[in-house]
Amino acid sequence: MGEKTLTRMDLSESVFREVGLSRNESAELVETVLQRISDALVEGEQVKISSFGTFSVREKAARVGRNPKTGEEVPIQPRRVLTFRPSHLMKDRVAAGNKG
Repeated sequence: MGEKTLTRMDLSESVFREVGLSRNESAELVETVLQRISDALVEGEQVKISSFGTFSVREKAARVGRNPKTGEEVPIQPRRVLTFRPSHLMKDRVAAGNKG
């Protein structure tokens, strides 16, 4: 399996080809959608994209970790982490790509 990466430019090029907006309008549309998703997550909202998955922010409590090299206990501060749960359709689609 290759190490190909889908970029913003790839997304805006797809919008340009599929929707027929200009390249600049396509790039602005992609940027607007990504910014809206990002803003919602920063505000603690869940972002659910049907047939794709759900992005959400989770609060992690403070805890004591351990430095694997020294074994020394280290406090880990509470923090917010981004999580993604793929939809069943997305899971099935990805799994089907592994066959063959």
